[in-house]
Formats: sequence, C-alpha cells, structure tokens
Amino acid sequence: MFVHVVNFWLKKGLSTEEIQKFEVGVSSLADIDTVDVFSVGKPANTDRPVIDRSYDYCLLTTFEKESGHDVYQTHPIHLKFIEDCASLWDKVLIYDSESI
Repeated sequence: MFVHVVNFWLKKGLSTEEIQKFEVGVSSLADIDTVDVFSVGKPANTDRPVIDRSYDYCLLTTFEKESGHDVYQTHPIHLKFIEDCASLWDKVLIYDSESI
C-alpha cells in the first residue's frame, strides 16, 4: 500500500467562504479513481507532547501501488484543486510511505 499524507496550514484571516472553498476543493480529491482510502479532517483534541496540532487540515489517501499515486498527482481533479486553492494556504507538508 502507498500512503500519502498532506498537512495544510491555511492563511490566517480567511473568510468563511474561502475556508469552504478549500474544504470543497480538498474533498473533491476523493473522486479520483485510484484513491482507495480518503480522509480529510482537522486536528483531533488529543494533547500529548509528541503530537503536532499546528496544522489546519490533514489529508490522508492510500493507493494500492505507487503508480496509483502517480496517476493521482497528474489527475485533472488534483490539478484543479491546486489551481483553485493554493492561494489559500501558507504551508503544505507531505509524508509519503509504503507499507512494509
């Protein structure tokens, strides 16, 4: 399995409409056919010293193989999300992993 985790830090002071635009855009990624598991959410209320809760949204997607992730990266839905929403975030941090 190929796992793709993306943490987003949105720009401060976004309007409700801009936040909704981001949420709709990021949620659209679930429609990419190579995605096996899709989840997007906000930091949980867990609070331990090892937990980073500084991000605003976390996207988790899994793919059967890395090739599915490669399709996802160049898919028109993914490219449209970036085009429409990149102006809404200050920082993105990505973790990709493969199951052992």
